[in-house]
Amino acid sequence: MSAENISSNKMFGGWNKQYTHQSAVLNCEMRFAIYLPPQVSTGEKVPVLYWLSGLTCTDENFMQKAGAQRIAAELGIAIVAPDTSPRGEDVPDDPDAAYDFGLGAGFYVNATQAPWQQHYQMYDYIVTELPALIESMFPVSQQRAISGHSMGGHGALTIGLKNSQRYTSISAFSPICNPMSCPWGQKALENYLGSDRQQWVKYDASELMKTSDCTLPTLVDQGSADNFLAEQLMPERLEQAAQVSGFPLQLRRQEGYDHSYFFIASFIEEHLRFHAEHLLSN
Repeated sequence: MSAENISSNKMFGGWNKQYTHQSAVLNCEMRFAIYLPPQVSTGEKVPVLYWLSGLTCTDENFMQKAGAQRIAAELGIAIVAPDTSPRGEDVPDDPDAAYDFGLGAGFYVNATQAPWQQHYQMYDYIVTELPALIESMFPVSQQRAISGHSMGGHGALTIGLKNSQRYTSISAFSPICNPMSCPWGQKALENYLGSDRQQWVKYDASELMKTSDCTLPTLVDQGSADNFLAEQLMPERLEQAAQVSGFPLQLRRQEGYDHSYFFIASFIEEHLRFHAEHLLSN
């Protein structure tokens, strides 16, 4: 397993880097970003926060807009930000070039339907292939947390719930909480997985949380001025699911905040400190 370094910038005593690599899971070249805090220069292995971005984003949005590196440097946590979908000339896209499906919108599922199944295996990429690459190349431990925004919040919640042994904690900003019931999710799940809604349940955080017996600490922040709140995000469905199973969900409604990276930048320090409590205590 190998990757090519394509950029490197020093930040807060650590390094923000971008790499490309050939993904066997996605059958294409992929790019990811990683922030390595200054603690790695002493040979210390540091824990990793995996950040999953939302629709239309790449590995760059979070690293350039969220302002997370300063706190990650203080805490001694690496951050890995993958792309949001497979890329390349051979990778199929939405025939209408819509922003909410295809390139930039992998939804962190393993597609089963043609023509998507050849490349759109983002679930396996995030859970298995990318961490194996990161842990083979960099001085990081196997202590992992997962977080994300919007579509990436959906990914963080579903991946964390389905793989509780791999992560110490979960967090999300403005996640798509019940994709089976919203337009973004219905479009993606039907195209990637087919019309059998039982297959959709595997990738719906509210449905998974209803029956979950895992106890991963989970923090969700949702802005009250989010344009997508009622139609697409539905945080109340996640709250209801947590009540059914007794899941340890902390869902905070932040007055006046929208769906943007201004919102994420305002609370990312709290999320990093939340994850640090669990990453650094194990």
